[in-house]
Parts: sequence; structure tokens; C-alpha cells
Amino acid sequence: MVDPHSIRAVAFDLDGTLIDSAPDIGHALNTALAAAGLRCFDLATVRSWIGDGPDALIARALEAQGVSPDDLALQQALRAGFDAATLAAPLAHGHVFPGIAELLRQLSAHRYPLAVVTNKPTRLAHAVVEAAGLLPWFAHVQGADSAAQRKPSPLMLQTTAAHLGVVPLNLLMVGDAPPDILAAWAAGCPAALVSWGYGAHAVPADLNPWRVGQPQQLSAGLLG
Repeated sequence: MVDPHSIRAVAFDLDGTLIDSAPDIGHALNTALAAAGLRCFDLATVRSWIGDGPDALIARALEAQGVSPDDLALQQALRAGFDAATLAAPLAHGHVFPGIAELLRQLSAHRYPLAVVTNKPTRLAHAVVEAAGLLPWFAHVQGADSAAQRKPSPLMLQTTAAHLGVVPLNLLMVGDAPPDILAAWAAGCPAALVSWGYGAHAVPADLNPWRVGQPQQLSAGLLG
């Protein structure tokens, strides 16, 4: 269990933690694939691929249909199509998970600085958070704009901690999948693993994050 008295700020993953965005990610991916004359995928398959950012998502979609992910021109075309589809309709199909807006309101009322730390590129992340109506709660939106930044790298959490004026030990990382918890471990941040997202089942037990079953549990644990 995380010591709530040590927490001074909270960072949230985006996809699968704040927002059930799998339908929108699937739509953007399939729009790009269809434009390239490639096979599209069902929602369950796309959901299982989410967590490592759009470039990894596209590579998995290519591998799944026997197309080399090493075709740089194709990768770039698919990524451009994915980005365009996302920006055109950031949250047309998905939704904010129940209880999240109230959780953010409560934490903000208790003066916790809040941030989004996601493997989605910053421009796309900002658009999705804004479309979800959550942007006013966040002091910082940090996306992975290079491969080196992507969780499980600790770089984005370190940058976010500095931006919020806290040390990593006082920044709680809230996520739904292994990259979130591994990034927290690497950065020296405490971690909370939510059960309502896409990848909690794959987090190794020996990482021992704070396991959270619903947003109210997170607010109760932090606020008492």
C-alpha cells in the first residue's frame, strides 16, 4: 500500500486509466489501414495492443497481417493517417471511465497537482484530454514524442515530477498496464494499478503496486 502522507502530486496514464479510448484508437488505426488497402481489426484485438503508443500499435497491426513493419514509408503513411483520424475525432466513440471526473475534482480540491503521462504523443494526448472535458484539472500533459520517452522509461515521470515541483518519491503514478508500473519503478515513484483498464492482468505480482478497483478507492486512500 502506498503511504498517502508521502504523495504530493498524482500522474495518470490516459488510455485505459482515465478514458476508455480503445474504440477511438481502433477507429483511427482502421482508418489508416483501410486508406493503405490493408486489413482492419476488431476492437478486442486492438484493445490488446494498446499501451505502447501509436508506432508500436501500427507495427503490431502490420505484423498481424504479414506485412513487414520495417517499411518506413508505409509506417509514416499509417502514422499520418492515424494522427489525422485522432485529431479529427479525439473522443467520438469512447468515454471517460465512471468516477474519474469526480476523482479529479476531489484531488484538485485538496490541492494535489495533477498530470497526464501517456505513451500517446503530446499533441494527440492533449486533444483527447480536452475532448473528454478533463483538461482543466491538469497542470501538465506529458506525451511520448520520441521512442526514448516511452514508458517503461522513467524519463516522462522524471520530467513531470520536475514540472510539478516534486521529487519522484512524492509523485504517484496511476496506470492500468505494465509500462506504467515499470516506469514508476524505474523513476522511483509509488504506483497504483487500476483494474478497469486494459492490462492489469499482465503486471507482475512482484512489482506490488497499490491495486485499485474503482476511482473512489483511490480518492479514499489518498484523502482519508
